Amino acid sequence: MKILSIETSCDDTAISIMEVKGGITNASFKVLANNSNSQIQIHIPYGGVYPVLAKREHTKNLPIVLDASLKQAKLKSPQGRTLGIKKGSTFSRFKKNHEIDAIAVTYGPGLEMCLWEGIVFAKNLAKKWQVPLIPVNHMEGHVLSVFGKGRGKFSVKKVKTPVLSLLVSGGHTQLVLTKKWMDHKIIGETLDDAVGEAFDKVARMLYLPYPGGPQISKLAEVKRKREIIFAGTPQADGLRTEQIFQQENRDPEKIDFPFSLPRPMLKSKDFNFSFSGLKTAVLYLIKKLGVLTDEQKAEIALEFENAAIECLVYKTRKAIEKYSVKTLFVAGGVATNQHLRREMRKAVGKKVKLVFPTEGLSGDNSLMIGIAGYLNYIKNKKKVPKPENVKAIGNLKL
Repeated sequence: MKILSIETSCDDTAISIMEVKGGITNASFKVLANNSNSQIQIHIPYGGVYPVLAKREHTKNLPIVLDASLKQAKLKSPQGRTLGIKKGSTFSRFKKNHEIDAIAVTYGPGLEMCLWEGIVFAKNLAKKWQVPLIPVNHMEGHVLSVFGKGRGKFSVKKVKTPVLSLLVSGGHTQLVLTKKWMDHKIIGETLDDAVGEAFDKVARMLYLPYPGGPQISKLAEVKRKREIIFAGTPQADGLRTEQIFQQENRDPEKIDFPFSLPRPMLKSKDFNFSFSGLKTAVLYLIKKLGVLTDEQKAEIALEFENAAIECLVYKTRKAIEKYSVKTLFVAGGVATNQHLRREMRKAVGKKVKLVFPTEGLSGDNSLMIGIAGYLNYIKNKKKVPKPENVKAIGNLKL
């Protein structure tokens, strides 16, 4: 069957078309089309995603991205014409399409006004083409994103359970346990800010451009490598800044460092996270220091990233031990963080299979929505809700 998937949970308008077959443990996919429109440049002046503007952009971009995807997939209408969109009439040329068998769409969690744009668009297509509409949980999409590829063929391989998923993004930080395939349970989550949100907020405090998370990581990585060189040994990655100063006979008073930031809830008995206090500690530090030098910004970025990643890795390792986890997925936008990847590899060792999404599939994308949509379609024996019953749920749980 061919499935078309739509993702509009935040500021990316994404549509994919895949040919798929098989069951929930051996499904195989062939990417026919994969297109998206990023709004990053539009939101830069606001220092973050401006919801009303994001909604407007989805309205404008959905027909354009759909048209590009249909043409890329080379789908034909029953009359033999390549399907396309006529200006001023979004659905006028979308006659009943016998090549698309189902439509999957994100219905939460996310920004509700953005979710609604994708849902309404999907409902209109499903009605016009008379195909099932499959609502997809965005977070389950992230769990399954580790199987995807941006082009070509891929498959959902059988994995050893229990599976633990660390989902880290600008909107969510969750530990999800999967004892039985496609049956998920949240065992830990942030009680306040998501880790990606904390990265972005600290970046704004340091006057770094949006999106701030990658900028923090870039500064931290440069500083980390510099310290390794100063110490003259690869083991210096774990040394405190003051130790390196001593080795180099440097005067720490000139920079008002060293310092340390808290690791919130690191020793709590649950698997929850908290990043609000860490963010506030950075704010107080900046106020104390006044106008920051570039060196001080790099020091703050390094210590903040070390603190945030240490919390993620420590809680994940504890969950692995408690539940005898066999496979670990790390997904979401923050999964691209190189320090997180290194530290997680060290923590899990060789006994646990560690899987990250391929390049381009860590952030929000429509391929993961198509994967989750198809697997749920098969799992539920092709039973789906009526399109009119599909609603946006901004705070949807997995």
